[in-house]
Amino acid sequence: MLTLILAATLAATEPVPACTLPDGTRIQLELALTDQERAMGLMYRDHLAPDHGMFFLFDKDDRYPFWMKNTFIPLDIAWLAGDGRIVELRTNVQPCHGDPCTSYVPTAIARAVVEIPAGTAAPHGLRPGTPLRCEHIPGFPVAAQQGK
Repeated sequence: MLTLILAATLAATEPVPACTLPDGTRIQLELALTDQERAMGLMYRDHLAPDHGMFFLFDKDDRYPFWMKNTFIPLDIAWLAGDGRIVELRTNVQPCHGDPCTSYVPTAIARAVVEIPAGTAAPHGLRPGTPLRCEHIPGFPVAAQQGK
């Protein structure tokens, strides 16, 4: 019994990956850090809580296309620079119900991507140039790690 209580206490105190939006709203994040996790993303989900999202971190800066294959919920997708600033945003991206699925290719170079429920970006003032304060994400923000 003591082991269960200790495990519950440790789990409750572990830091939760999150990004705080400029208006103070905190989005709890699932992390997609490996190729397999990034490939799966939010596929096959029929719900995403309003204050939750998924954070995709890549090893280098590049243009990372995203698609909605087997994704059942509409999303807002933000591409982030290594310092957490939004460099590109697509809103109300709809699920793909058949092949071929549209690939959303950003024009900007990014290090990470955040997917949140569709309709979240606008009321919280998200747009290109908006900084997100992300924490408890191994390797991000990149600029903070490099001492910049």
